[in-house]
Amino acid sequence: MDGGQTCITDPSATEEPKKFSFDYSYWSHDGSKEGPDGYYGADKSHPNGKKFCDQKTVFNDLGVGVLKNAWEGYNSTLFAYGQTGSGKSWSIVGYGVNKGVVPQFCEQMFVGIDEKKAGGDTTEYEVTFSMLEIYNEQVRDLLDTKPKQKGGLKVRQHPKKGFYADGLIVTPVGSYAEIEQKMDEGTMNRTVAATNMNATSSRAHTIVGITFVQKSKNAAGEEMAKTAVINLVDLAGSERADSTGATGDRLKEGAAINQSLSCLGNCIAALADQSSGKRVRVPFRDSVLTKLLKNALGGNSKTIMIAAISPADINYEESLSTLRYADRAKQIKTTATVNEDPTAALIRELQEENERLKKMMESGNMTVIKGDDEDDDDMSEEERASLKEELSQEYESLLAKNQLEMEEMKKNFEEKLAAARTVQESGEPHPSHTEVNEKRNSVAHLYNLNMDPMLTGRIIFFIDTPEKTVGNPKGTGPNDITLVGPSIAERHAIISIDSGGYVIEAGCANVRLLRNGKAVTAKTQLHHNDRLLFGTTQYFVYANPREAQLTSTPFPEVTFEMAQEEIAKKSGFDMSSENKSKEDALLKDDMLELIPAIEEANSISEELDKKMKFELMVVSPEARGEIHGRTEVMVRVVHLETKHEWIWTRQKFLNRKYIMQEMYQNYQEGDEWDLPKEKDPFDEDLSAEFHIGSVKVWLQSLAFSIETKEQLEITDFKGTEVGLLNTEIIPCNKKGKEYTEADDVFVEKPEDQIGKEIHFVVKITSARGLPNRFTDLYAKFLVYTDDKYNETKKIPNTCNPDWNFKKQFDFPNATEKLIEYLKDSAIMIQIWGKQKPPQKKKTVNTKTAMLTEALTKGHVSATNTNTKSHDPDKVKYMMQVALLQKRQQQTEAKLQYFKDLIALLEENDKKRVKSSVLKELYHAKSADEANKCLKLLVKDKDKGDDNDDSSDSDSDDDDTPRKPRKKSSKSSAERQSGTSVCVLL
Repeated sequence: MDGGQTCITDPSATEEPKKFSFDYSYWSHDGSKEGPDGYYGADKSHPNGKKFCDQKTVFNDLGVGVLKNAWEGYNSTLFAYGQTGSGKSWSIVGYGVNKGVVPQFCEQMFVGIDEKKAGGDTTEYEVTFSMLEIYNEQVRDLLDTKPKQKGGLKVRQHPKKGFYADGLIVTPVGSYAEIEQKMDEGTMNRTVAATNMNATSSRAHTIVGITFVQKSKNAAGEEMAKTAVINLVDLAGSERADSTGATGDRLKEGAAINQSLSCLGNCIAALADQSSGKRVRVPFRDSVLTKLLKNALGGNSKTIMIAAISPADINYEESLSTLRYADRAKQIKTTATVNEDPTAALIRELQEENERLKKMMESGNMTVIKGDDEDDDDMSEEERASLKEELSQEYESLLAKNQLEMEEMKKNFEEKLAAARTVQESGEPHPSHTEVNEKRNSVAHLYNLNMDPMLTGRIIFFIDTPEKTVGNPKGTGPNDITLVGPSIAERHAIISIDSGGYVIEAGCANVRLLRNGKAVTAKTQLHHNDRLLFGTTQYFVYANPREAQLTSTPFPEVTFEMAQEEIAKKSGFDMSSENKSKEDALLKDDMLELIPAIEEANSISEELDKKMKFELMVVSPEARGEIHGRTEVMVRVVHLETKHEWIWTRQKFLNRKYIMQEMYQNYQEGDEWDLPKEKDPFDEDLSAEFHIGSVKVWLQSLAFSIETKEQLEITDFKGTEVGLLNTEIIPCNKKGKEYTEADDVFVEKPEDQIGKEIHFVVKITSARGLPNRFTDLYAKFLVYTDDKYNETKKIPNTCNPDWNFKKQFDFPNATEKLIEYLKDSAIMIQIWGKQKPPQKKKTVNTKTAMLTEALTKGHVSATNTNTKSHDPDKVKYMMQVALLQKRQQQTEAKLQYFKDLIALLEENDKKRVKSSVLKELYHAKSADEANKCLKLLVKDKDKGDDNDDSSDSDSDDDDTPRKPRKKSSKSSAERQSGTSVCVLL
């Protein structure tokens, strides 16, 4: 981060950093320290202390501008975009004294109002507050504790003001303290409380709406109303956006529930194109989010976007995607105007509009409501027909809304404020934030854990009686603590006082109840900071302040991730962080994401009796049939009736899980929940091809021109042997003649083959002992730079297929890269087939079947752990042994040739051998070639044999001392420069 420039570097690549320019680039990862009051400010002693930006800096740069716009009468929108955990909620809302943009904006707005009133200003100021969230394309009013509209609020369109949430509570507020209270109430009612599914909270977008009206009289005595609408938006985690923006299977599976962010991206892209002069349709109507943000993005509003990114190297791709998203949004140009009109004129316009609507409804001549800035092309015929069906409701809603606005304009703000306070006081008293905190410091309680840190601790259940029952609301007797979610029983658990304090026990048999990652099977003592899991989605922490005060040792802060890791460890997964690589960190993150998701999917399957069971798998690239890649988590899916199984990728499972959640939510609300076969996330094609297993065949032998003939183990995703594969890889000549042992084409150094021809054949003859539940069996593989699989024929109705497959691979000019590939790489032979249709379909109950298969209450379903039952390098070791054996044979053969040479020299009393003869003997490829070389040696006479008497006189049994040889006058270099060098033996 440097000024307005953000640079991002991929630590695993050598490419240049990617640079982006924005109005501001903030660094808040480190370089801070906590002050005595809990506020995080810059730490001047830290290397990054100078560039650390605290909450006040962000507000001064961004929030002050929004506040200034509001005073001038401009609409403003500020929204935060980024992956989960990157700091969106921290920037927008903040925590404690570290207030984000929203609370600082509200606080400063009322400071300005009070200052103006104290200065004698006669302007009347009105501030209203609303808070909603968009979850699963439904709008939820977070200030409505008892929603009146089932399925959420309807989003309707006003002819001039654009889209709005019909029935949204807009509350007058008279001070910052009232806004604080409303925000606390709204935050506590977010998705966690609305659906009781902790695991889905990050899927919701939260929109805080503030309307600031300034009423005064102009020079002509007319009452003028200057209105500013401010939207402060905390979007859901952006790492989901890529899955919904995909195509094919992922798009079909994810579009129904997770479309908001991708639609927002499409709108931003279209608006950026519009700003550059292109005429394109902006698809605002494709999602609820983009409807409600229409004016903010492309209409009368000044808009600021905060793009929050993570500095962690494992989040490089997500961070880069966020920066590109923000760079695209930066190109959008909006035209904001001051919203100032005479109040009387506004009332008159509303009256005229109501009269027009009444006439249209009476005549039946109703048309689709359209904004002034919209073209007919903005709606398809299908959309137009759908809208016309709701016109009657739409017009009635507009009539009521206009009438309410007229009545509100005639009242003064004090009357509105008093009425709102009366309504609030007439209801059940709502405990203040301070009161709750005071009680938490003295009374034992449960507080919720959530993947969104801002929502942790927002649900509190005090344990202030001798016994508390926990369960769903469907039971005959009421529960003290009511939870709604998958696998929550009518009487799920009981918390009671025992002699040593509070204990917890299961309320009935076969419920999912975990304490610190371990299943609760009997009465279990509770201790401060114990982590509890009810069902599959309800994570809570037991807090006992009195117990905590008895020890001087501080208790660690409990986080959602900590609870997840704990459950994973108890299930046998390695979740330690010591000496872990980047790939290990990614694997750990994926596991933490999937563990609760799989439990939830199993619970939903039980509730809906969908006959499907999901299990976590840790799969190496070899087990997936890949040469390269990292170990990944996948999901094994088993049909409990037919015993068919499928392997889903992490992304495919998550996309389907979101639809499962929507089905379960509709089921809970009594709506139509089941889906047709083609859209059912639990359905899978029985005739789909299945990856049975793989074999890794190393090619090292080919680098030395050695054949390989092996029977190798076929292993499945779990590393378990599922059969044997008979395969051969044999060097051959250009015409396909396979080399045999007699040809002896062994190469001493693989590099000697560079620039030469290399030919070999791959044979896949047969497989034996494959599971008999498969048919149409075939094998496929890639070699070197192949972009298309080489496939055998498909063999039906046998578990011992004979393919007799053979294919020749030719490389006329072997490159260094090819030789390296042969030396160090392998081919993955994948075995595929189809699962046979079930002969008899046994009817089972999903819950009963799961309990029968495994009585691991609450533990993660997992088909394997990080341990291996098969060594994928076994074949490589076999190849190396074969190579060593071949080299040993060659060495022994050459040694024998030279033994024969020595014997022959002694037999023929020869004392000198030409180097050319030695070289030919060394490179002899067979015993026949060596014998030919030795025969030529016998015919070759030693130089000087006829006249060198001194040589003849030197016999082994001569006791006469030998005379020293006369040194040659030639230098060593001169002696070695000759064409024939003699060796003296």
